Amino acid sequence: MAELLLNNIISYVYLHRTIVDIIGLFLLFSIFLVPAKKVILKRKNPDVGTNIGQQVEKQVAVESVLESHVGKHAKSDFISESKGTPEELPSNSIMTYDRNNIEHLLNELKRIDTAVSFNLAKWKEKHSKSADDFMGLYISENEVNAILQTPRELTAESDPVEEKLQTISSDIKKEIEKQKSVRLQNLRDLFQLEAFEVDALLICLIPELDMQYEKMYSYLQNDVTKKRPTVDLVINLLCKSTEEKLMSRKYFSPASTLIKNHLLYLNEDAQDGRIPLLSRSIKVDERIINYLLGGNEIDHRIQNFSLLIEPEKSLKDLIIAEKERNILIELIKRSSSMKAPIFFFHGAYGTGKKMTAEAMCNELKKPFLVVDSRVLIKDESLEKLNIIIREALLQNSPLFIQGFDALLEKDAGINVGSLIQELDTYQNWVFLSGEFPWMPAGILKNHSFIDHAFPLPSFEYRKQLWESLLVGNIKDLDLDALSSKFSFSGGQIRDAIFIARNIAMVKTGKYELSMEDLYQGCKAQSNKNLSSLAKNITPRYTWNDIVLPKDLREQLKEVSGHIKHKGKVYADWGFDNKLSLGKGLNVLFSGPSGAGKTMAAEILAHEAGLDMYKIDLSTLVSKYIGQTEKNLSKIFHEAQTSNAILFFDEADALFGKRSEVKDSHDRYANIEINYLLQKMEEYEGIVILASNFKSNIDEAFLRRIHFVIEFPLPDDNLREKIWRQIFPKETPLNKDVDYSFLSKFKITGGNIKNIALNAAFLAAEDQGDVKMEHIIRATKREFQKLGKLCTSADFGGYYNLVK
Repeated sequence: MAELLLNNIISYVYLHRTIVDIIGLFLLFSIFLVPAKKVILKRKNPDVGTNIGQQVEKQVAVESVLESHVGKHAKSDFISESKGTPEELPSNSIMTYDRNNIEHLLNELKRIDTAVSFNLAKWKEKHSKSADDFMGLYISENEVNAILQTPRELTAESDPVEEKLQTISSDIKKEIEKQKSVRLQNLRDLFQLEAFEVDALLICLIPELDMQYEKMYSYLQNDVTKKRPTVDLVINLLCKSTEEKLMSRKYFSPASTLIKNHLLYLNEDAQDGRIPLLSRSIKVDERIINYLLGGNEIDHRIQNFSLLIEPEKSLKDLIIAEKERNILIELIKRSSSMKAPIFFFHGAYGTGKKMTAEAMCNELKKPFLVVDSRVLIKDESLEKLNIIIREALLQNSPLFIQGFDALLEKDAGINVGSLIQELDTYQNWVFLSGEFPWMPAGILKNHSFIDHAFPLPSFEYRKQLWESLLVGNIKDLDLDALSSKFSFSGGQIRDAIFIARNIAMVKTGKYELSMEDLYQGCKAQSNKNLSSLAKNITPRYTWNDIVLPKDLREQLKEVSGHIKHKGKVYADWGFDNKLSLGKGLNVLFSGPSGAGKTMAAEILAHEAGLDMYKIDLSTLVSKYIGQTEKNLSKIFHEAQTSNAILFFDEADALFGKRSEVKDSHDRYANIEINYLLQKMEEYEGIVILASNFKSNIDEAFLRRIHFVIEFPLPDDNLREKIWRQIFPKETPLNKDVDYSFLSKFKITGGNIKNIALNAAFLAAEDQGDVKMEHIIRATKREFQKLGKLCTSADFGGYYNLVK
């Protein structure tokens, strides 16, 4: 043999004499010499191809499969030899090896063995006269002549192996009838595969289970480099005539069941990808191999974005209205007689979209495949979507795509219409989950479309959610307050509790919660996007920090009570059903600057445990038509999920008296006012408006405002109280400070605060206590800011200090 090889090499070099050819020849020699020798030896064995089906006993095949896919486990760990039934798998196993399933697969492969054996025998007979031991490494003249002399038969020849194949098929059919379920039969039914497609799949599967078949396929294809079956080999093995071979090309087109559903892959085998279809090799998709062998692991291409969930929640576990529950129950009952629906669940984060789908799937006794929509972004060819649908088919599960809104974005890089059409081919339930409403606009043909909105839970159900999610005793727990102040979804309540527990652990080293922890957890869940549109005020003032007339203080206490008990009055006491709009709380603070309006708003926010956002209306009002409305719309849109108090300062910039329309500017000014009133009525949170002059507010505004609170200039007694508590206890005060005298200055609390602070800096500069002298000098500066004259009548004995 070595002498023959050497002679051929010398002859080739003598004929061509180029260094490139010589190097190429030796490369070919080094690559193919050993494989060629092995193939040649088998070809010289007269028994080759006659007993391939008996090469490996069933148990050896099973062991080979197990070793290939799950490592060197003992076969007894997975298959009970004595009982013939599957043993319980280890908890971390992803494969379920059933003896019936494996035996059925091996029996099906026996049919392919028989077909391969017959073709090997025919190949051997056809080439028996050839003495060319390098057949498959190069094409000889004799081989070309033999091809030209071979007639093309349009009809099939008599097939001596057909009877044997039919016998095996009959035996397999009988086995299937005895068994509950086998994976190959399931695959055939799921994708409605024809007999040719099943056999093509099996031909390509064999070398994945037994590498010795690579040698057989190389032999049959007359090329030791072709270890995988090509389209040509599959067609030759399964077709009896030229007509059948031509017709069978359709099974390998891009739109065919095998290729479109990624059961098989056609390898390019060339950089330019332009090789003929018949020459392309075929590989079974790895997920399909695992499935046929009992694997349940999700396809690795979507594994990071998907999760198969076995439903645990039932419809009884959902905290929803009984009417809503009954609708879902009826929908499930009717599902067997209606087109497989596509549900579009839309609503804010945490409103129960996925939990509802889980409960519905639980009623069907099916798992459901949850997929993050991000895996589909830029999936223009929809290849990943086809893999997702195929996975759902293999798992026999409804499909839940969450974050659907992301696919509607302009830069998502996916045609949503094509995506929906592809989903329409999946004959099972499909759930699309997003935040905003959407309609498919007549794309669906096979599915019905069910749109279902998930609103934020009402006070009653928020209270139930808090109660169900909180565990253990909590000091001073007030479910009414939490449910009333924070319009949270169930998911937000769960997240707020999680954060509160972490806060408690940091503070005390225990997970024991307090109301303060829960309030902090709730604030962390509130939308912070308002910070880009308004100033976030951290409320610090308490009732002890403000000096007000008794009646005014009582009014503010009533406002605080409205905030606290809103849920009880509207939900428990039925006022919610009486009102369609105006369920929020609108308050007007009027009075001069510095009278305590902002401080009072902060106290209300602090008392309620809410954030406060201060919006200067003068900055929102625009000279451009329509821009003011856009600015207001942004504010109220973000406020819906902020769970904060909106404090509109400088409301006089917009809230002047509604003017008589004399020109276009008057008309659009009134439109802006009406728009703000509309948004205030729709908003169910707390809005506080601050105006310097109540007279600027007309009756149309006042009718929509729940509280109108006037902040007057403080009298002498109130001013003295303000002076006495304005200085912090740490401030060194001289005994000469005359509070009674200072109270005679007719100024606001805001002015007093400015004077006290300025006096402290003057005293610090003098490196001494805060004296009356410092306060009088600071008062002079405040009068100058206000444009007031410093007279002897006002300053009396201290007038010399301000001359």
